[in-house]
Amino acid sequence: MKINILNNRIARMASLSLVIYALSISSAAAQKFAYLSYDSVFTSMPDYAIATENFEKIRVQYDAEGKRVEQDFNSKYEEFLDGMRDFPQSILQKRQSELQELMEKNIAFKEESRKLLKKAKDEIFAPLHQKLHNTLHLIGVERGYAFIINTDNNSTPFINPALGDDITDEVKTRIAK
Repeated sequence: MKINILNNRIARMASLSLVIYALSISSAAAQKFAYLSYDSVFTSMPDYAIATENFEKIRVQYDAEGKRVEQDFNSKYEEFLDGMRDFPQSILQKRQSELQELMEKNIAFKEESRKLLKKAKDEIFAPLHQKLHNTLHLIGVERGYAFIINTDNNSTPFINPALGDDITDEVKTRIAK
């Protein structure tokens, strides 16, 4: 008798689980979603050209400094090669150490430049990303979307347009205002 009661409870729990699962599937199928090309919208933003120009100015400065440092190193290296045969051993070692130190500083500068450029780019473009994020959030809430998919980089090779809305043009229009 206890076994029958236990089996009945297990059967009811299994039935309830199936009903909950079926309801979740049907509600998931009814959820609306949208999709867009984030990059397409982002690069069409009015302030994108200004941000890109500001970043390029900084990048050009770092590139120019990198070239200057490289030319300075090459010049000192050529001087070293030219006088190498005539230098006493102590001067030769001193010059080698100077070149080694200069090369290490140049490598450190290049690494630091990459980091600083990435940080500058992130900071320059952050307001644009925030504006786009806010616009997507607003559209998502207004239209009752469960989610918005970014279709860039072939991340979603197929989206059935009958089941989702392409909001790329709408987002571009709203961002342009």
